[in-house]
Amino acid sequence: MEHEITLVVNGTARRVTVPARRLLSDCLRHDLGLTGTHVGCEHGVCGCCTVLLDGEPVRSCLTFAVTVDGSEITTVEGLAPEGGLSPVQRAFAECHGLQCGFCTPGFLCTVTAMLKENPAPTEEEVLEGISGNLCRCTGYQNIVKAVHRAAELLAEEA
Repeated sequence: MEHEITLVVNGTARRVTVPARRLLSDCLRHDLGLTGTHVGCEHGVCGCCTVLLDGEPVRSCLTFAVTVDGSEITTVEGLAPEGGLSPVQRAFAECHGLQCGFCTPGFLCTVTAMLKENPAPTEEEVLEGISGNLCRCTGYQNIVKAVHRAAELLAEEA
């Protein structure tokens, strides 16, 4: 059975018809063409598929698209204005907080939400905040530096 749903994705209302069991990650990638949301483990463990659902980080590989009808979704493509970088994206670039980049969209969404809730996290709070996202390349040191740098950049903007 197909269901017509409306999602506000990166600020734009999008109508899409999906089967009841379509995952949000598949809806974003295949139905809406937003391939920045990556799918890694397909079990909700790695965090690569993290997007913001009404501002809160969620695993899109564990979320059925029909359950978020009418919700606001922010993907990595919607974190910054057209042609620019968000402070979190800028900090990851400045601090070399990525290598292969596969996990990066999930980290960017997670960190964006974390810093909105806690704009000046301690080292322990940063480690706890990113603990649900796995990176196989970086060793996390530069990701942690990037989170602190993003906090600085956001404070400068405020």
